[in-house]
Amino acid sequence: MLSYLGRKLIQMLPVAFFVTVIVFSLTNLLPGDPTVTILGEQATPEQRAAVRVEYGLDQPAPIRYVTWLARVAQGEFGRSLRTREDVGAMLAARIPVTLQLGLLSILIAVAIGVPAGILAARFRGGLIDVAASLVAMSSVAVPYFWMGVLLIMLFSLQLGWLPASGHVRFLDDPAQNMKLMVMPALTIGTAFAALVMRQTRASMLQILSMDYVRTARAKGLSERLVLIRHALRNALIPIITVIGLQVGALLGGAVVTETVFALPGLGRMLVDGIFQRDFPVIQGAILFIVIAVFLVNLLTDMLYRVLDPRVEA
Repeated sequence: MLSYLGRKLIQMLPVAFFVTVIVFSLTNLLPGDPTVTILGEQATPEQRAAVRVEYGLDQPAPIRYVTWLARVAQGEFGRSLRTREDVGAMLAARIPVTLQLGLLSILIAVAIGVPAGILAARFRGGLIDVAASLVAMSSVAVPYFWMGVLLIMLFSLQLGWLPASGHVRFLDDPAQNMKLMVMPALTIGTAFAALVMRQTRASMLQILSMDYVRTARAKGLSERLVLIRHALRNALIPIITVIGLQVGALLGGAVVTETVFALPGLGRMLVDGIFQRDFPVIQGAILFIVIAVFLVNLLTDMLYRVLDPRVEA
């Protein structure tokens, strides 16, 4: 297992290198002068020139890239142009919020999508199948920001059950934290659940048509046992693949959702950095998101081997 993990990490290195090139290039192509972000509109040309020298902005782009990459390799992401705050500290403060939102969204997606997919496959063509498919298509079609607004209107403005926005750390007040995280997690989780449901249904239909499932039924095993023990286990690999591939989309949804619900997470930090032309913040946030997607894909590959030892690297 360790040799397999080592090979996968080595395979990721070239991809990670090109990602750093793309992230640095795109952020430097953004319009606007960083010295305006730091000094404002009224600064003199001499003051702007001094800031460019201080931050290395007077250097050619390749030299700035090499310098930035060397610092990132040492765990230094630079300082925010706007607040002078250490970007590494900003990431450390924001990541737990986004991580909690992502985990809750995945739990909601799996709790809804897997049982609904199993039932839709078991009763193929029936009322449950049609209803689950309609709900899934509707959930996929609704944008994150629109779902968030609808949930706020229903649960906050009409029913008054949940606060509309804000954030409290879980360790400070667990109950209030969960109240504030329910609607953001539902916003992402319902769309995610639709994809999980459709993949579960397709995988289960394929597995249920195989000979060994018919044999299990012919031996008199209960339908519940056939579905859970014999069919679902073999249908899990494509479902896990979908979940792993959708983590990137989930983080993209977090960018919108955290902005709608005013959550101080990584997505909102990225949005604020883009609007303020804060290049170190943008580079740090995007780089962390890319690394997170890499690690989730690696975890997905390792789960393949746990579920089916025949799967090789």
